[in-house]
Amino acid sequence: MPDPIYTLRTPVRWADQDELGHVNNAVYMTFFEQARIEYLAGLAEGGTSWPGSQTEGPVLVAAEVQFKRPVVYPATVVVEVTAGEPGRSSLPLDCRLTVEGDEATTYAQARTTIVWVDRETGRPTPLPDVLRQHATAGA
Repeated sequence: MPDPIYTLRTPVRWADQDELGHVNNAVYMTFFEQARIEYLAGLAEGGTSWPGSQTEGPVLVAAEVQFKRPVVYPATVVVEVTAGEPGRSSLPLDCRLTVEGDEATTYAQARTTIVWVDRETGRPTPLPDVLRQHATAGA
């Protein structure tokens, strides 16, 4: 597995649990989303807009999650993001979710793909250079 290009650490909230006492499956998607968004926002100059411009941005076009082990409250989840080979307008971003103190165990993993789009037209547009360079450097 390639080195992470971004790592998110976030506490599990009481409300993240389902009636079985573990983190609800939908919440894993929120953890993965937060990691992707923080990674992308961190590449923006000053952290105020997406890399490139405010007229373009990412759209999630694919997501596949494998749940390996339940996460229970209290815990802090650790999401490591790795990048695949960038396309013209797309970028695969894989996520591995562990629990702080048990980083050797994969609790869930996701394969996601984002596509960079022009917000006015809704059409794909080339990935910003800063994103392509950073993703390639991490691969």
